Amino acid sequence: MRLNALALFAVLYLLVLYAPIILLPMFAFNSGTVIAFPLRGFTLDWFAALLDTPALHEATLNSLIIAVSTAVFSTILGLFAARAATRYGFPGKGGMVGFIMLPLVLPEVIVAISLLIVLMQLGLNSGTWSIIAGHTLICTPFAIAILQGSFSNMDKSLEEAAIDLGETAWSTFRLITLPLVSPGIIASLLICFTISLDEFIIAFFLSGNEPTLPVYLWGQLRFPARLPVVMALGTILVLLSVALLIVAETFRRRGLKRAGLKDTGGFL
Repeated sequence: MRLNALALFAVLYLLVLYAPIILLPMFAFNSGTVIAFPLRGFTLDWFAALLDTPALHEATLNSLIIAVSTAVFSTILGLFAARAATRYGFPGKGGMVGFIMLPLVLPEVIVAISLLIVLMQLGLNSGTWSIIAGHTLICTPFAIAILQGSFSNMDKSLEEAAIDLGETAWSTFRLITLPLVSPGIIASLLICFTISLDEFIIAFFLSGNEPTLPVYLWGQLRFPARLPVVMALGTILVLLSVALLIVAETFRRRGLKRAGLKDTGGFL
């Protein structure tokens, strides 16, 4: 009886979670302009309309620049922090790591407003660079969490053996450490890219006159006639996000397999 109740709860949970995502492509291919049942017919016009919207292209370019920059910066910072947390001991390490991971539990709206106030106090204009800084702040803890697992799964004796054989600390890191943690680095890049591409709150407060794709989509919701185009774009973004998560999970599992460890669960 308990098992049946748990199974029912799981089914209801999945329905509530994924029903909106299932409805998204249904209305994206619907020929009607009203987002309601019954569906009118099948069409690809809304996807074709995406090619004739210059503002959308500009917002997409901004989002890609921000997402790529955020992924690179977050992964670099996460690489240094994860290595320090797993390889070295120093006073206050636990508190420092906890402080760095704090953005994981802070409400994004609080982070966004705080960053906006700092920019205003410094007399700086918001824009693409400020969004990159904000996204790097919230994505670095994710990068650290992924890379800490990669460093923890790596045998320390490999680095020690390389140094004993005459390699320098830098050459050991470049030739031994980086190849072994490369699946974690790739997973971190993909996860941070996905988070930055989909993030709305920080981009909304800090975008200025350079909106990102989520901010552009929010603006289009004020125009009912544009909703089918938004649905079409949302369908593409969902497919892209799922594909990136699958690739990231594949590299994570490959890294565990290379280290000879058992997979205990991940993103998928």
